[in-house]
Amino acid sequence: MALTAFTSRLGLGQGRIRPQWATPASGEYLFVLGDEEPGRFFELAPGDFAEVTQAVDVTGLALVRCALRFRVPPGAPAGLAWEASLVVDGVKYARCIGRFGRERFAGDMAANVSKLSGVHTVGVRLELCVP
Repeated sequence: MALTAFTSRLGLGQGRIRPQWATPASGEYLFVLGDEEPGRFFELAPGDFAEVTQAVDVTGLALVRCALRFRVPPGAPAGLAWEASLVVDGVKYARCIGRFGRERFAGDMAANVSKLSGVHTVGVRLELCVP
């Protein structure tokens, strides 16, 4: 696997980790897209993203939900932002924008899956974007 901004420190500051810089909402682990340690910078372009997904049987469900918190580092190029989104089969159903140098808590992002049935790929995506 090629090392990227999102995979260079898997298990240390990226991926499923025991956090050093944040307190998990529940349990002992966080899933980090990006890097937990402040001050780590990488060359990225609008459209670059990391996501975690899983197959979910949505038959009979009205909503799939997630709660997330994201911290956006300061000092990024003007005109860019980070977008966190809830995706189903690669389609964004809910999203929120994080400005540079700020932390944002999205306590209840939801996707209406009431018209879907069967197994679909559900995930959370972190993407550099032009707001």
